[in-house]
Amino acid sequence: MEITVECQTRAAGSNPRALRREGLIPAALYGHQGTESISLTLKEKEAQNLLKKASVNNTLIDLKIPELSWNGKALIREVQSHPWKRTLYHLSFFATKGHGPVEVVVQINVVGNAVGVKNGGIVDQMLSELAIQCDPSNIPEFIEINVSDMDIGTTLRVNELVLPAGVTAMDDPDRNVVSIVVSGKMDSVTTEV
Repeated sequence: MEITVECQTRAAGSNPRALRREGLIPAALYGHQGTESISLTLKEKEAQNLLKKASVNNTLIDLKIPELSWNGKALIREVQSHPWKRTLYHLSFFATKGHGPVEVVVQINVVGNAVGVKNGGIVDQMLSELAIQCDPSNIPEFIEINVSDMDIGTTLRVNELVLPAGVTAMDDPDRNVVSIVVSGKMDSVTTEV
């Protein structure tokens, strides 16, 4: 998925509240030149649309800053918003070019009908997201796990996941991802017998 966002530079000393009243969201770009950062703004509507399509630390976006003639790939590193109103306060971007592999978090999708479920068990997914390291151009949208061959009592751990080429799991290799367990109904049937 390709997402393009255009930002403007923010005047030094500008008041973030005043910017938000004008329909602009303060933002910052890090990593484009070492430790130097750029203060930016983007239109609130564009920021809302961006967050509907992109995930924090997951989706690579094309960031354009016309005033500086800077274009590059970036990740959204942080989103600051009001705790319950969901009003946006600030966005932070991280430029990925020249930084080698990046560490991101991707969603885990479980697919298939497990043999163990047909035998009365249930799927117990302990991990819904996975921290991975990969080249910025190779970030998967999600990691898919097919549980079709899993029976009751089987567990899949992080080190057993089949990941796309160039992707390395950063979570504990022995951490459980998904198991097929005996359902509560089956437990009560076996204890009554």
